[in-house]
Amino acid sequence: MPKLGKSMTKGKIVKWLKKEGDAVEEGEPLFEVETEKAVFEVAAPVDGTIRKIVAFEGDDVPVERAIAFIKESR
Repeated sequence: MPKLGKSMTKGKIVKWLKKEGDAVEEGEPLFEVETEKAVFEVAAPVDGTIRKIVAFEGDDVPVERAIAFIKESR
């Protein structure tokens, strides 16, 4: 879970915009996260394929915890 603000300690996964096996491009929206202040779209950090999602819609996830694994394309 990326830290989207100085005071953010966790975020709630609102909606996944991609699923396991989907190809993603760096900067492309992956999921929506709700913080104490707003709902944000979070973008893919790299080009690749989503191999495994480990945090699901409705889950509260601490910042810096893995929510998915992306196999980078080269």
